[in-house]
Amino acid sequence: MSTTSQKHRDFVGEPMGDKSVTSLSGIGEILGKKLEQQGFDKAYVVLGQFLLLKKDSEMFSEWLKDASGANSRQAGSCSQCLREWCDAFL
Repeated sequence: MSTTSQKHRDFVGEPMGDKSVTSLSGIGEILGKKLEQQGFDKAYVVLGQFLLLKKDSEMFSEWLKDASGANSRQAGSCSQCLREWCDAFL
């Protein structure tokens, strides 16, 4: 079983609302700023990209690496976070 961070558990444990992009697991200040510069300022905007890619974790991870410079661990963490949030709330 893979372990998740407190940030991950906090995000998945409640509705998304108007949370910042940096509230996503795997997205810190530096990656958050890179995403914000491209218009991905809120977690729900990144969720929209995840849904546009049909919740395909591999495609989303590749997009996130290209868009923000995230490494594989960061992209995987964000993807898992969004997938679990979708499973809980959609």
